[in-house]
Amino acid sequence: MRVVIAEDEALIRRGLELVLETGGHEVAAAVGDADQMADAVARHRPDLVVTDIRMPPTHTDEGLVAALRIRREHPETAVVVLSQHVQRRYAKDLLAQGSDRVGYLLKQRIADIGTFLADLERVASGGTALDPDVIAVMMGRARHSESAVGNLTARQQEVLALVAEGRSNASIATKLFLTEKAVVQHVSRIYSALGLPPDADTHRRVHAVMLFLNRD
Repeated sequence: MRVVIAEDEALIRRGLELVLETGGHEVAAAVGDADQMADAVARHRPDLVVTDIRMPPTHTDEGLVAALRIRREHPETAVVVLSQHVQRRYAKDLLAQGSDRVGYLLKQRIADIGTFLADLERVASGGTALDPDVIAVMMGRARHSESAVGNLTARQQEVLALVAEGRSNASIATKLFLTEKAVVQHVSRIYSALGLPPDADTHRRVHAVMLFLNRD
């Protein structure tokens, strides 16, 4: 997997390089601002871009804006954005262009190297990786709104949160100590409760669930 890293803090940038290289991946470029990232993507055509959201010169959302542009102009390139804090809007903006080849993770996840690399590899393979804390915020809003999510059972809400993270049925089964058949049954009932048609495609089902959770 060829990766371009965009992070203005030199220590974090170098740390990301080491994590990826140790994991057997090629870092094609490691840059410090959004303009350099765009140039590196055009030059190297990486499989994956990992970028901070806040970048120079204003340190607001330059990284996110650049990531959205990359998703439009280079749809074959997967994008994972890293954030210091949970911002629901960032997830909504990223998912507005589809849930395939996209991730939104908090920087604290980097410390769990194995899980972090697995998330990056899943996104590069066409999947989704949404931070559990981001999902928790969205689920919290849904539970307190007059929505169908609030009427799901506690177990169904657990399963829905893991589906929205991008996990497979097998992964959900392991996480919740259930059989895979039981997870399939829960997912089917969730779709029925939410008025969403069942879909065997994991990425499309994530998109459908996330669109529902992001309704205002």
